[in-house]
Amino acid sequence: ADVDFEIEGLGRSITVFTTRPDTLYGVTFMVVAPDSDLAAELAAGSTPEVQKAFAEYLAQAQKSTEIERQDAGREKTGVPLDRWAVNPATGERIPIWTADYVLADYGHGAVMAVPAHDQRDLDFARKYNLPVRVVLDTNAPVTGAIPVVHEGEEDLPPLDPAATGIALMGDGRMINSGPLDGLSKGNAIKKIIEQLEGAGTGRAAKTYRLRDWLISRQRFWGTPIPIIHGADGSLIPVPQEQLPVVLPSTEGLDLKPRGQSPLAAAEDWINVPDPRDGSPAKRDPDTMDTFVDSSWYFLRYLSPHDSERAFDLKEAEKWAPVDQYVGGVEHAILHLLYARFITKVLFDLGLVNFTEPFTALLNQGMVLSEGKKMSKRSAKAVSFAEEVGLYGADALRLTLAFAGPPEENINWEDVSPAASAKFLARAFRLALDVTSAPEVEWKTGDTALRRLTHRFLADGPQLAETLKFNVLVAKIMELVNATRKAIDSGPGGGDAAVREAVEVITIALSLFAPYTAEEMWERLGYQPTVALAGWRRADPTLLVEDSVVAVVQVDGKVRDRLDVSPKISGEELEKLARASAAVIRAVGDREIVTVIARAPRVVNIATKG
Repeated sequence: ADVDFEIEGLGRSITVFTTRPDTLYGVTFMVVAPDSDLAAELAAGSTPEVQKAFAEYLAQAQKSTEIERQDAGREKTGVPLDRWAVNPATGERIPIWTADYVLADYGHGAVMAVPAHDQRDLDFARKYNLPVRVVLDTNAPVTGAIPVVHEGEEDLPPLDPAATGIALMGDGRMINSGPLDGLSKGNAIKKIIEQLEGAGTGRAAKTYRLRDWLISRQRFWGTPIPIIHGADGSLIPVPQEQLPVVLPSTEGLDLKPRGQSPLAAAEDWINVPDPRDGSPAKRDPDTMDTFVDSSWYFLRYLSPHDSERAFDLKEAEKWAPVDQYVGGVEHAILHLLYARFITKVLFDLGLVNFTEPFTALLNQGMVLSEGKKMSKRSAKAVSFAEEVGLYGADALRLTLAFAGPPEENINWEDVSPAASAKFLARAFRLALDVTSAPEVEWKTGDTALRRLTHRFLADGPQLAETLKFNVLVAKIMELVNATRKAIDSGPGGGDAAVREAVEVITIALSLFAPYTAEEMWERLGYQPTVALAGWRRADPTLLVEDSVVAVVQVDGKVRDRLDVSPKISGEELEKLARASAAVIRAVGDREIVTVIARAPRVVNIATKG
């Protein structure tokens, strides 16, 4: 969104672009790029001391490259301009600074700083003792799903980035935000935009940072550029009937570097008649950057054998855009940008009916060794082939899925494929211990185990679709443990609920450990393949709980657990938490300043003094 901030003494407002207008109530200062016209204008209207400090800072900032300025680990520097802006949501006066971590060509050259929820802003605020206001409770559930706190999860992340130095990122529920309180991020963005548009102080907006793209490469292997250079210097497109331009044979060609593109040496190929008058002309000797091809290959997949068109428009309307894009940071910067550019060109040409090629983006993290990126020549490099030989492909896949959120880096020293292999063996033994027939009626089985199985069935799809693979694997492990307990000290392997649970485990494991899952499926008496079994529906009658455990935290530490009704209100839950003897002891003589009750599962109590 574009948000207008009134500037005291300027006689007009300035516009700030933000992707998170929902955090507007958390803005505590504004930062402008030192090399922007706006910074110069603001400094010019300030005191001589500020003008001198600004000039010196600008000279220093101009010595750094754009890449250096954007380095998240770089120490933050800045200069106060002794000017003030007015937050359009709160009416609060906020100071304006200039800092080189803001670029003049991003948005309008100014950013609203929300230090509680942006790491760069937080680093800056902590250095210069600027206020940090939390407006997003990242411990709160977002989708309405009930959070489950397990034994051993003694602490939730504290909501105090000013103390921890770690910005609160991700989703949650709005707090300290007036009319936005209690809303999720998506709903809060919609509401604040409506509020800004109603007041005439903002509006929904998009911004793009597109620059010229040099696509030519001085290489032999690549897509030829379909341009002919006339003797008079004119550029002539290759006629339609002569397309596509095909690379010449390499036989007999000397492709050694000679200060020109290798194709220039293919004289029979490069020398062609001018399509206009037949006079001598030359093909373009360069080839295209490979990104030109990969920027639209997902559309070619729809019509790989069509020799007349790049892709079938009807197929593109049916299947595109792509649902999920997965790529590293390098891809997000280059390939993703180019693919979006090409797609917008195709849209303008009327060849596709969408402007964005990918619906969702995931930048996966890297596997590090001792905190460093591995390479083939690295002494700490881990051989994937050797690990597969030791533990099997299933164990390795499971290890990587369970290591943490896929967007985060992981250290190889912190994971254990051996432990994953042991878990898969434990899961496999469940299939060996099932003694009931495939046609048994599950509803006759143990109710407690069936409740766990169907809770897993209810939670699993969302975890998979939101790419929370590590959480899904953890829940598979929980169900495996519960099923093993039912076999060893419960109803036994002949119980219908045990078969049902093991079948569900097998289907879920097929997402991560297909070889193990296929063996289990066969042992359970079914024909291949488990991949075609499909995810089973949860029985809603088995999802109803008579009571739930509410976790009570005081200053981020678990102090009590209360058995409560799943229908308990937030007010009732808060009263029970305040009356808890354990909570009273933990609070002592300190003052309770905030109580956040997320019925029926969590109560967070913050104190001071």
